[in-house]
Amino acid sequence: MLNELESLSGNIGRLIQISERHKQAHQALQDQLAQLRADYANVQAELAQVREERDTLQSERDSLSAKIDDAQVRLNAILEKLPRVKSGQHAESDNQLDLLDADSQEAHEAELHGEHHQGEKA
Repeated sequence: MLNELESLSGNIGRLIQISERHKQAHQALQDQLAQLRADYANVQAELAQVREERDTLQSERDSLSAKIDDAQVRLNAILEKLPRVKSGQHAESDNQLDLLDADSQEAHEAELHGEHHQGEKA
């Protein structure tokens, strides 16, 4: 009988140890679950913020696109109102550019002569 009591006492001791390990494992899993839930809530908040930023950027992009389209329409309207350059007018503007080049070259030569004359006076 004493043997049976000792055996029963040993089994109860082992059951208590197993139960204690089970409680500790259960508590560790509950702590881990609580941490995962907190992480999940943080990720959900970040996701909501990123979606809001995305929506804001899409709105800005759409607004800028509309402004670009409007500017393009205005530019085309302005270009249509400008007089067309004909071949005779194009040649005339080339001649005007030639006159400008000649004037600037004459001014440059005058500067050189002025410097030359100053050198002689010195």
